[in-house]
Amino acid sequence: MKLQRHRAVLGLLAGSGLLVTACGSDTGGGVGAPSTNPGGAVAITCSPGSLTAAGSTAQQNAIAQWIKDYLNKCSAANINYAGGGSGQGVQQFADGKIDFAGSDFPLAEGKEQQAADARCKNGPAVNIPMVGGPIAIGYNVPGVTKTLNLSASNLAKIFAGKITNWNDAAITQDNPGTQLPSLGIQAFHRSDGSGTTYNFTNYLANDAKTDWTFGTNKNWTAPGGQGAKGSQGVAQGVKSTPGGIGYFELSFATQSQIPYAAVGNAEGKFIALTQDNAVNFLSKAKVPGTGGDLKLQFNYATTDATAYPNLLVTYEIVCSKGNAADKLPLLKNFLGYAASPAGQQELPSQGSIPLPDSLQQQVRQTVGSLG
Repeated sequence: MKLQRHRAVLGLLAGSGLLVTACGSDTGGGVGAPSTNPGGAVAITCSPGSLTAAGSTAQQNAIAQWIKDYLNKCSAANINYAGGGSGQGVQQFADGKIDFAGSDFPLAEGKEQQAADARCKNGPAVNIPMVGGPIAIGYNVPGVTKTLNLSASNLAKIFAGKITNWNDAAITQDNPGTQLPSLGIQAFHRSDGSGTTYNFTNYLANDAKTDWTFGTNKNWTAPGGQGAKGSQGVAQGVKSTPGGIGYFELSFATQSQIPYAAVGNAEGKFIALTQDNAVNFLSKAKVPGTGGDLKLQFNYATTDATAYPNLLVTYEIVCSKGNAADKLPLLKNFLGYAASPAGQQELPSQGSIPLPDSLQQQVRQTVGSLG
């Protein structure tokens, strides 16, 4: 089934990078008092206190919904989440300005990990996956009404400036029966450091090794194309430019009614962007880390025709130990709700995908062990 469109108001929050902030308004329990969700399952345990977080805008709609759910039950809590992007959030976390960061890429080994660890003092910072986000390849090709097939090889060539027209033979070959116009391709990429860029280039680097020679990077390094700030800027560029193509989280495609492609996997099969296909790919990821670190390693080599290979995961970057004693209960209970079945079932309505059940369990274990 296809992912549902974001709710309009929350969609505006993600696009604008506005601060998501709220205080509990309904009567909530004290420390350790559980509340039930509408389905009757215990999902929220209330704790008083205040949390401040920032970072990824890819998860901002999800965070907004979780904050709303939590604070509707827990009147003594206050939780603020500002966007600003993954890189900025990680830096603010390392500087001790926020309690956790949202990042669409895990902490980089070396200086970035060391800076985060130093901030935590009593234990390393860990990567906790929380939100799955399919990356759509949106396009604006007048007259084309069928979903286009775009292989990893052709995407690499398009975004490297080697395929420049929509009726190029390589694209035509993958789309039999579709009349493609003689129209110049206008490729849009992120001009700012971005977890979306990191994950899109990771897909290309793995599934189009011969044609993509620019590596995996949160900053755009390929020649040509037009830069735009934020996923909203890229989506707007594609929407307003005949011949445009760009990459952005699925929510931006659905909000702006931009058609998006089926993309090629390692075997060259074209995979439609559906919730089931995205979750299936995510379920194949491995967790190579230890000690509660749940950084994921995607299986780009899979030949499964029902696994959509172009997605990101937003991690919550948090101290495994050394969290402030007055914040720890709220931190654990809020993130525990986000990782619960009740919290995860909110994601499709926010344009994201839930974590596979087995990974949800690992996340809840790690959250429960925070100190």
